[in-house]
Amino acid sequence: MQVYQLIEQLEYLDPNAEVHFAYSYGDHWRTTVAPKVGEVGEGVVEFSEYHRMDKLVDDEDCYDEETGDYLESVRRVVVLG
Repeated sequence: MQVYQLIEQLEYLDPNAEVHFAYSYGDHWRTTVAPKVGEVGEGVVEFSEYHRMDKLVDDEDCYDEETGDYLESVRRVVVLG
């Protein structure tokens, strides 16, 4: 999803509603939990083979040491926390 798509979808919702995000808790009952979003910001992610999804990386770990450019494996994204 792109930021503009999120904005388009939020336009039709109650502006006073709480914002939560949902994910599978991974328990025996396959519970989907939905904690509140506490902040919105930017972050850097890269794909993790171990987790089979993107993971956040530290800002120090996202630059090529020789060129100072971002590594090709990382992307700057919007993160809901």
